[in-house]
Amino acid sequence: MTAPSGRPLRIGVLGASRIAESAIVGPAQALGHRLVAVAARDRGRAEAFARKYGVERVLDTYQDVIDDPEVDVIYNPLANSLHGPWNLAAVRAGKPVLSEKPFARNESEAQQVAAAAVAAGVPILEGFHYLFHPLMARTVELLEGGTIGDVRHVEVVMAMPAPGDTDPRWSYDLAGGALMDLGCYSLHVSRVLGPWCGGPPRITGGRAVLRGPQIDESAVLDIRYPNGASGTHAISMVAGDYVFSLRIVGENGSVFLHDYLAPSRDDRLTVVSSVDGTVAVEHLGTRSTYTYQLEAFAAAVEHGTALPIGLDDAVTNMRFLDDAYRAVGLEPR
Repeated sequence: MTAPSGRPLRIGVLGASRIAESAIVGPAQALGHRLVAVAARDRGRAEAFARKYGVERVLDTYQDVIDDPEVDVIYNPLANSLHGPWNLAAVRAGKPVLSEKPFARNESEAQQVAAAAVAAGVPILEGFHYLFHPLMARTVELLEGGTIGDVRHVEVVMAMPAPGDTDPRWSYDLAGGALMDLGCYSLHVSRVLGPWCGGPPRITGGRAVLRGPQIDESAVLDIRYPNGASGTHAISMVAGDYVFSLRIVGENGSVFLHDYLAPSRDDRLTVVSSVDGTVAVEHLGTRSTYTYQLEAFAAAVEHGTALPIGLDDAVTNMRFLDDAYRAVGLEPR
């Protein structure tokens, strides 16, 4: 199903998630799309969500949202363990999906969803929203232009304050853990940089600090690229503040993205030359990454415009996540 060209997308929301305000409510309002339906496990929460954000109606179940003929596309921000099953349900109903990351619980589940989407011809976008911001486009431009020379090291920091004790991200059954919630991003961006590092990276080691059985609250991953470049991922779900930074070190200098995940907070990109010692700071704009993402998703649904990542990327990233858990001595989700 696609929305007729020229009219707003009618979006159905699964759950009353906190991330929805920044990830779908704000972007939909900014772009003129409609939030037409929402359902949650607790109808009261769905009703409060609808009142707060102007969703047109509340339905009883997630399946009711998917089956609603007035819904063009589904936004899925549910707990990690529910991404795969409800993405699959939407695909089977012919509804395009904008899914929060991670795409599924593990590679096997991701493959199942991807195969169904291919067979049905239904678009799904995994929400790696940072890709759509000019900050990343400028980073690619600098790498393509050889500004810092051959890449030698990639450093990603993904840190946030601890969620509440009852948050789904602390539940193994709900596919929680720091690597799932934050490491999915660091692994993804390290893969995005592969073309300038001789190819995709591989995980060479890792360490994790556990909050409970099989639940990682923080982790460090070591990676290596085919060209010999190294990489380090520092991931924490119990940090004092939010830090989402990316540093790319080359033979002639470095590129530092101060907040590659949320340039709406800090849109600086700093280029340091080790040749002449110059430091250049660029500002790439504070428009939300999620707004850029919804704009691209709507164009794909309405006009078939190609997206920068697809189902193969989603399956591959889940494979890397499975490998990351094994590398730190834990079971994949």
